[in-house]
Amino acid sequence: MIPPYSGHCLCSATRFRCTAPPLWQSHCHCESCRRACAAPFTSFFGVADGHWAWTGAQPAHYASSPGVRRDFCATCGTQVAFRADRFPGEIHFYAALLDDPSIYAPEEHVFIAEKLAWLHLADGLPCR
Repeated sequence: MIPPYSGHCLCSATRFRCTAPPLWQSHCHCESCRRACAAPFTSFFGVADGHWAWTGAQPAHYASSPGVRRDFCATCGTQVAFRADRFPGEIHFYAALLDDPSIYAPEEHVFIAEKLAWLHLADGLPCR
């Protein structure tokens, strides 16, 4: 992903812009992310603080567990970002929200132990 790149929620009120390449790009299979997004897994990329900005409405926040904050659009409810104390200095944006989602290049699957049994992976990416 070559900067700058940007994305937005369903209604376009909450927007973000990134000015550095992502730190990583992963598909997450943890139960919390699955439930937050109502999807079998979600795809994230991490961006270092200081290299991203909200360019639209500021998101609302939900503390989904101790030390975890999920940002969502206060207008349409779309999940837009994830932050956790265990990942200081970075924010995780949802890849499906990119203005051009084709620039996303996942590198791995994480929390694979929590993967849904009926989901069969065949992309050859590393799993941890």
